[in-house]
Amino acid sequence: MTADRFQQLISAEKIDRRVSELARLIENDYDGKNPIVVCILKGSMVFCSDLIRKTELQLRLDTMSVSSYGKDTVTSGNIKIIKDLDESIAGEDIIIVEDIVDSGITLKSLTKLLAERGAKSVRVCAFLDKPSGRRTEFVPDYVGFEISDVFVVGYGMDYAEKYRNLPYVAALRKVEE
Repeated sequence: MTADRFQQLISAEKIDRRVSELARLIENDYDGKNPIVVCILKGSMVFCSDLIRKTELQLRLDTMSVSSYGKDTVTSGNIKIIKDLDESIAGEDIIIVEDIVDSGITLKSLTKLLAERGAKSVRVCAFLDKPSGRRTEFVPDYVGFEISDVFVVGYGMDYAEKYRNLPYVAALRKVEE
């Protein structure tokens, strides 16, 4: 048997402050525009909800579900679109909202796909960035926090569909009992 152990990395208070800062940056960059925010399910739901509530932009919201992890803690490298966009994005400004950039493979593929579908512009707002995990060249346009090479849960992020409801971000460590 194993027990899950957490080490809090980012408090709920720090998260709230940084999400407000990101909202202001996005408002400045999209002043006078009506971007489509593409929330990547399920991990970025909490972040995306907080982010769009803190912006005063006239924006639209769509969702995609993309998997490369399954029930593992490392990416398989295989991207699978589980739920696609509901509307055409041709000629639109797109902001992909993602929970974490690790290998960069998923987001590099998604930004390319959305550009190929005719998006006017595609930017990425990542709650967390883990540059040490990169397996391809990719840099998000907006970043909440940079983290080291640890597997994290909380604030919408999970391990095997658990811990999404934690109000903070924690490193998950499995230990033998």
